[in-house]
Order: sequence, then C-alpha cells, then structure tokens
Amino acid sequence: MDKTEWTLSELAAELGLTPRTIRYYISRGLVDGPRGAGRGASYDARHLARLREIQQLQSEGRMLAEVAQRAGRSDDLPTPEAWWRYPVAEGVVIEVRADLAPWRLKHIHRVISEAAKALKQEDRDDAEHGI
Repeated sequence: MDKTEWTLSELAAELGLTPRTIRYYISRGLVDGPRGAGRGASYDARHLARLREIQQLQSEGRMLAEVAQRAGRSDDLPTPEAWWRYPVAEGVVIEVRADLAPWRLKHIHRVISEAAKALKQEDRDDAEHGI
C-alpha cells in the first residue's frame, strides 16, 4: 500500500533532506505548510512532489529565487528571464541568463573575457594592416 501522509522527519528521510531544509523552503514560500500543527502536522503527496521538483530544479543549477518565481506565476504566463548583456567588440554582444549558478557564471565570465581580448587583438591587427 502506498503511503499518503508523512511526518516531517519521514518526509525528510524519503527525500534525503533535513527537516530544517524543508522548514526553510516553507518559510520562503517554496512549499505549502503542513496540514495541522505541532506533533499532528502531516505532509501529503503534493508536498513530496513539490520538494522533488525543487530538488530537480536545483540539480539543473537553478537558484531558489528562480524556484520561488516559478511557484508564484500563473500557468498561462511564460517564465520571465533576466539576462546580462556583454558588448565585447564592435557589433558583438554576448547574452547570458542572469540566474545561473555562481560557479557557472564565474566560468562564463572567464570565457567572455578571453573572447573580448581576442576580438580586441584582432581589431588592432586589422587596424595595423589597414583592413
């Protein structure tokens, strides 16, 4: 028989999370609170599914701010996106989604910097040769 209700500790164990993490998600509005309060509080399949969705989004590199944004939107609206624009040379712009994980942005910034330097050097070489 499939389980339909969990205590906080059971839910945490099922998902490999800590109860503190689940409480934090609830406080941030990422997950609905439990049914009932105190020792009688229980969580259902909707809570389990939502927490799994959060885990999946985080494994894709999504930040909690984006997860929260997705939770608050209407289903008939597309998900809004914020972008950083980096003009690296005349007529060359690189756009990067602003909500990427910090480790990913650090790598991307390094690559953009290298591309900008290469393009500037190419422009200098062209100018020296009268191109």
